[in-house]
Amino acid sequence: YLELVEGAIEAVEKLKNKYEIYFLSTPMCKIPESYMGKRIWIRKYFGEWADKRLILSHRKDLLIGDYLIDDRTKNGAGEFKGHFLQFGSKVYPNWDIILNYLL
Repeated sequence: YLELVEGAIEAVEKLKNKYEIYFLSTPMCKIPESYMGKRIWIRKYFGEWADKRLILSHRKDLLIGDYLIDDRTKNGAGEFKGHFLQFGSKVYPNWDIILNYLL
């Protein structure tokens, strides 16, 4: 499983008071267990409330929302119709900057 990015849990807790949060992730097609693994990971770190807020897709640009926070532009993230905040970039290098922007 992926390591949790420092500050992610705290940031999501703050953001869920103002926004309707969904977790959008791309599973590995050739490894069917990755679909289940992503669901288990979300529950482990974010709790039961996140269970029905996980969306698995290889086309992030097809989803509708105001903001997408992602560390990569792959799988349509860079073509997302709302505002794309690229985590780890010069503009949005960490959760503190993202929280300052969104809150």
